[in-house]
Amino acid sequence: MIKPSLLDFTKKELLDLIKPSFRVNQIFGWLYHQYAESFDDMKNIPKTLKEELAEKYIVNPLTIVKKEKSSDGTIKYLLQMQDSKTMEAVWLKMKDIQLDENGEVIQEAKYTICVSTQVGCKVGCSFCLTAKGGFTRDLTAGEIVAQVVTLKRDNHHKHNRKINIVYMGMGEPLDNLENLTKAIEIFKEDDGLCISGKRQTVSTSGLSTKIDKLGEMDLGVHIAISLHAVDDELRTELIPMNKAHNISSIIEAVKRFPIDTRKRVMFEYLVIKNKNDDLASAKKLVRLLSGIKAKVNLIYFNPYPGTDYDRPNKDDMIAFQEYLIKHGLLCTIRDSKGIDISAACGQLKEKDGIHKRS
Repeated sequence: MIKPSLLDFTKKELLDLIKPSFRVNQIFGWLYHQYAESFDDMKNIPKTLKEELAEKYIVNPLTIVKKEKSSDGTIKYLLQMQDSKTMEAVWLKMKDIQLDENGEVIQEAKYTICVSTQVGCKVGCSFCLTAKGGFTRDLTAGEIVAQVVTLKRDNHHKHNRKINIVYMGMGEPLDNLENLTKAIEIFKEDDGLCISGKRQTVSTSGLSTKIDKLGEMDLGVHIAISLHAVDDELRTELIPMNKAHNISSIIEAVKRFPIDTRKRVMFEYLVIKNKNDDLASAKKLVRLLSGIKAKVNLIYFNPYPGTDYDRPNKDDMIAFQEYLIKHGLLCTIRDSKGIDISAACGQLKEKDGIHKRS
């Protein structure tokens, strides 16, 4: 029997479900500070209340089926849900710990968790390995939240240690808007993980109408646009959904999106050899982003068996970057983390017998 998880609920919702209210504070601490996996872990909760809750709910809806660790410290997790469906999340080390000459910690290591929002994906991008498996279902808010709880627990990452979340895993986040935004709110809870909106980035392939809906909610999150092309012809080849949400509609939606004045809108640009890696494309990109406080993140396409696309040359990437910078755009080249374990951009996909969907 599939039961809802306690991680599916905001604190306000739990206060309506569980009495007395001080028990909710205790349970919230067990969920988000102690990373409890079962009701048995909740030592100061009365046995009768635990039994009552266990009849209706579970604690964590995910189990770790497999994990692969990259040479750069990236860890890719295969996670199984109650219905035996599986999806992937990635633990990314962004900066190493810094010590002084006495071995004292000056700055803790910094980490980001790449979170999935769906099993599979409906968008069908031609360059993306995840898309090859089709779409199975949306994740619940609790299944989104549980990815962060599970990975923090597995890496002994204390609840009050800062972490960034990027909704860049399997699926199109805005295609699962209701559960996505509820998860964002749960992450932000002061008595829980307390991950502010400014530490959460929603990456979208450009559902312009839903960019507007997310903006209207004003959750304080950052947005990243998977642009990948500077004209609709190529973008429709790469992202068929572009027929319904073309570049112009996306740019207009981004201009309406509420952005912290100190921050920039991230535009992800997957660079594919002989497709979009020339300076003519760079010139069009500068023109396209005129008037937007933007940052462009150039991403090497990472080939996989069966793809028709190739990885660009390093010199072409650098020339593209230099052109953008010279013409006033902040531009970085993404370091492809976890490439040796297929954890890099567009490569999340279940792949052996244990990964198959039932």
